[in-house]
Amino acid sequence: MITNFFIPELNNHDVQELWCQQDGATCHTARATIDLLKDTFGDRLISRFEPVNWPPRSCDLTPLDYFLWGYVKSLVNADKPQTLDHLEDNIRRVIANIRPQMLEKVIENWKSRLDYIGPRLAVAVICQKSYLKCNATRLSFE
Repeated sequence: MITNFFIPELNNHDVQELWCQQDGATCHTARATIDLLKDTFGDRLISRFEPVNWPPRSCDLTPLDYFLWGYVKSLVNADKPQTLDHLEDNIRRVIANIRPQMLEKVIENWKSRLDYIGPRLAVAVICQKSYLKCNATRLSFE
């Protein structure tokens, strides 16, 4: 997935300012995976152990987990798609309809969650706030 889809897709975009965040679960942090991500993102990798430590399975601090997946799933399945094409169309439609204002609210919620956990993750907080400010205007699914 990473070598066949993720990295080639990144090559189509300017990634100099992008950060990559993983949840730190051991299934995502095999040495080969981390090495590949470090080669791609350098010090802009937030994962387990290095370069910026992030707790494993931290759904409370990961907007994709506490907001996006549940939100998308509920709307995608609202009309009970019966075919793969219908399911894919619903996913594209739901993602395309997420507006910048909604993402801004998610980011504000995320910031309040970070304030709650205190200074233990200060480095990750700084990195994430920077990343989210740069990417709060658009979410796409292609």
